[in-house]
Amino acid sequence: MSDEETTTIFVASRPTTARWWSKETVAIVTGANKGIGFELVKRLAELGLTVVLTARDGGRGLEAVRALKGEGLDVHFFCLDVSNPNSIKTFASWFQHTFGVLDILINNAAVSFNDLHENSVKHAETVIRTNFYGPKLLTEALFPLFRCSSVGSRVLNISSRLGMLNKLENPKLKEILKDEENLSENQIEGMLNLFLQSVKNGTWKSYGWPQHWTDYSVSKLALNSFSKILAKRYKGNGTSVNCFCPGFTQTSMTGGKGIHTADAVADVGAWLALLPMEKLQTGKFYVLGSDHNRSNHSKM
Repeated sequence: MSDEETTTIFVASRPTTARWWSKETVAIVTGANKGIGFELVKRLAELGLTVVLTARDGGRGLEAVRALKGEGLDVHFFCLDVSNPNSIKTFASWFQHTFGVLDILINNAAVSFNDLHENSVKHAETVIRTNFYGPKLLTEALFPLFRCSSVGSRVLNISSRLGMLNKLENPKLKEILKDEENLSENQIEGMLNLFLQSVKNGTWKSYGWPQHWTDYSVSKLALNSFSKILAKRYKGNGTSVNCFCPGFTQTSMTGGKGIHTADAVADVGAWLALLPMEKLQTGKFYVLGSDHNRSNHSKM
């Protein structure tokens, strides 16, 4: 994805959209025991959807659900570790048995092991497995359950501008990823294998990979590219696939620092997931902008 393909969203107050959903509308949010994921579950439940909160830590997940139920919200929970294919398979089976159909999947679960100004790749395999293969395998496992309806089903991948093509300095890899018409899953996975190999042999710093939070950025680069492939693949089935970058947000990943709060980000994320059919696009990369940059962009 290039800079020109982003859509910047500015929100002075909670966005609204025409209501097309009901209690029968089912949404899944991964990595939702805290932060943006938790606030997304809360917002969707407040709007009246049936929401499944997932977390890899069962205790923390149940604690999050208790907190939401304490506010009068009806939320379901299942333990899911997106970095574990067996956990994904178990979850998909439970979901099919319990709900049968799915309308909205928000792939929020992600990890980074660096502080804001660190750039270690010590945990690169875990980062790639969680941030790319997690949403990839989960979306593929759940795709047969997406509801066929006049309002469409939706996949929203919580991503990052750190995974944009302008962060990649390797010209050969950049050309491969820019060729969206011919880009394949094998090419994306080949890039990831090349990255992990460069980490193992100690050459990753000289290979043109993104320079900030390198392993996280590469994982999001792969997710952004794969989302384009999915958008084309699923378009004929009425399923939209988009990415949303919340920007610098106050979460545990950023050490509580940031210009956006998790609940403000969740308002926008829920809005994107609930766009009416006439405004729903696919293959897009949305960015939550800062108010001081508002004059440089048009509002969506």
